Order: sequence, then structure tokens, then C-alpha cells
Amino acid sequence: MSAHDVDLFVIGAGSGGVRAARIAAGYGAKVAIAEDFRIGGTCVIRGCVPKKLYVYASRFADDFADAAGFGWRLPAPPVFDWPSLVAAKEREITRLSGLYAANLEKAGVAIHADRAVLLGPNEVMLVRAGKRVAARHILVATGGAPQQVPLFPGIELTISSNEVFDLPRLPRAMLIVGGGYVAVEFASLFARLGTKVTLAMRADRPLRGFDDDLREGVADALTRAGVDLRCGHMPARAEKSGEGLVVTMSDGARLDADVVMMATGRAPATHGLGLEQAGVACDRHGAIVVDAFSRTNVGSIHAVGDVTNRVNLTPVAIREGHAFADTVFGGKSVAVDHATIATAVFTTPEIGTVGISEAAAIADHGDVDVYKTAFRPMRATLAGGEQRMMMKIVVDAKTDRVLGVHILGEGAGEMAQLLGIALKMGATKADFDATMAVHPTAAEELVTMRSPTTRHRR
Repeated sequence: MSAHDVDLFVIGAGSGGVRAARIAAGYGAKVAIAEDFRIGGTCVIRGCVPKKLYVYASRFADDFADAAGFGWRLPAPPVFDWPSLVAAKEREITRLSGLYAANLEKAGVAIHADRAVLLGPNEVMLVRAGKRVAARHILVATGGAPQQVPLFPGIELTISSNEVFDLPRLPRAMLIVGGGYVAVEFASLFARLGTKVTLAMRADRPLRGFDDDLREGVADALTRAGVDLRCGHMPARAEKSGEGLVVTMSDGARLDADVVMMATGRAPATHGLGLEQAGVACDRHGAIVVDAFSRTNVGSIHAVGDVTNRVNLTPVAIREGHAFADTVFGGKSVAVDHATIATAVFTTPEIGTVGISEAAAIADHGDVDVYKTAFRPMRATLAGGEQRMMMKIVVDAKTDRVLGVHILGEGAGEMAQLLGIALKMGATKADFDATMAVHPTAAEELVTMRSPTTRHRR
């Protein structure tokens, strides 16, 4: 008889943990999973999915404004109802969470609605049930949690992105702190829903680490949407004022806001998991240290997703979870390649990007050709809007290999997914040039740019 109750115990039922559990069970492993909140994790419950639904809601403001240019006459100004959106969102994430649970049950995975902590290399404790479970392998997939930093007097009065989806009413005025993708996405969508938004950050522009042209384009778009950008300034104090808050900024300015949202990053959710007791090594940020196969320094314990702080994206966690199960239970030895990952930022206009930035390409390759275009999208010609699209291809001048493609505009995220295939296969600029255009589309610009706009040489 086995000394273990299960072959695999998964701590955390987010995207990575659920995928690992299902695939491992498919290989015949006896699997259990524990989740102390709702099945689905950050992405489904309080991240990507509800955020994208809110982005869609916000974009109707542009659709209504553009409609007149195409012959539509709206009988009265449209009225937005925040509680209706919140309720619709809740119905959808409840449905999705139920599907996740149903798929786990269908795969034969035992679900524990409980918090699980490590007791040792092969044992976990279900906290509320007070039950110990022995496991041949343990997978930690607890994801990340918002950081409420930097600390300042009154920070306890602020919220994070976890709470923003369920505000009782649409804020009249809102201060968002941070310059990453979460901050800019919420700034963009709340501005379109009618909130007066101020976006404050340490940096001189949003989206540190992205290509500079994307950063400038997003900053311009936020400003056009009415967002008050406070670059280089952060909150110094927050105080209650009536039903809202007064925030004193680092430059002495005072801002009135109904809601202050801190979006200054996320940290691996490793606190209180018992990692130290089990002997699992973490780095200085609290992330679990793993190798290319998601193995920790303890042979029976593994980790995937944001808790490892490698590439913190839902599809990456899913791929890591799948690869872990293939390797440990399927005998396939699969390591995840974290290079050339396509991603999107759902501002309006949105970003789609894959590969490296122009600056990174120059630093890494020296001789670089850049092909760039900016144009007014076809929809704007009749709508009369100020929208612009930007597309940029970064090429290694020696090998002709495409190193990065960066798009700002409608449908950019969808384009990036397909471009990710091409770049993963090692596409060259000649391959782009040999591809027939689809007309009339914005994406045809990607295969019709013939002459470099900039040449960098060592």
C-alpha cells in the first residue's frame, strides 16, 4: 500500500494549478487541489477576464461617439449603469468558476475548499479541516497578490485591483497609482466610463520595459481620453474628507478622489505557506526558486505561475502547469521556453507586442533596422476621431530576423497572438515582405513596409 494519500497535491486553483491537476489526473495520477477563495484564480475572478469585460464596456463610449459619422442618429445621450455592469460581470465569472470546478471533477480531481499549507516535503495541512494529507508530489500554484506600496499615512484607505471590480458606485473622481499595465488599463477604462481619472507614477512615462514608441503612444492616448498624468509624483498622504479622500502628493498638490487605487505591482503569494518549514528556497522578492522544469530545491515540491515570478502572465502559468504534469506524470521531460512571448495591454487603443524593444535590440544585436508607420485607421476617416495607429518592426540587420513587432491600435492584441507564431518560428523581414496583404485592413501595413525608417549601426 502507498505511503501517500495522493500522487499530487496542488495548492491553488488558478489557471496554472487547475491545468496541472487536470493533466496529471489524465495520466492516471490521484490528484487533490485546495483553494481557499474561488476556483479560477486571479485571471478568472479578479483579473484578466473581468478586466476585459470592463474594457469592452468602456469602449462603447467611443462607439456611440463614432456612430454619427456612419449615419446613425442616437435619440438621446446613452446612460451608463455601473451596478448593471458589476452584476453582469459577477454572473460571468461565477459561470466560469463553475466550469473550472466541473472540469476538475470530470477529471477525477478531489477539490478542497480550504487553505492548504506545507508541513514538510510530502505533507500538507488543510487548515480549516485540520486534516493532514500525504502527497508524493506537491505543486505550489498560489499566484501573486497586489502590493500596497509605497507606504504612506492613510494607505489603509486605498484599494487594490482586487476590490475595484465591485465598487458600490462608479467613482466620480479616482486616483490610480502606478505605471504598469494594470494601472494604465484601469485608467483608460474608467476615463471612458465617465470618471475623472488621475494617474500618478514614479516614472516619466507609463509601461516601463515596453518599447518607447508604445509608451509614448499610450501616454498620448490617456491624455486625449482626459486622464491627468502625474509622472514623477506619488502620494505622500491620504485623508478622509466627507465621503471621499484628499490626497497630498509628493509635490505638495492636493487631489480630491472618491477612490484611490494602488496598482504598483504584485508580489508572489508565498507568505504563510510553510515553505521555510518544508525547506523550499525563495529569492529576495519571496518568489519560489525553480529550474526550467519548475522543480524547487526540494525534490518532491514544484511551483508554477506568478508565485515563481518568471513571466507573470496567465498563458505562461497554464503552459508551465501543463509542462510540469507532462514531465512528472507523463514521462515527457518538457521545459517551457519563456522567450518571445506575445502579450497585450488592453488600454484604448490597445497594445500588442511580441519580441524585444528597439532599445533592447540595439543593446543585444548592435546592427538593427527599424520599420515604423503611423496612420489614421479607416474607421476614423468617417467618424472624425483623433485615433492613430502605430506599427513597428525591429529587425536584426545582419540576419534579417525579426526581433520584435510592436502595435498600438484597435485589434493589436489579436494581431500579436498571430505574430507570436511567426517570431517563434524565426521569421525574417523577407518572410513578411513575401506575405500577401489583406486589404483593406490595418494589419496589411505589417507586410507592406519596405524601407527602414531608422538604421542603427555599431
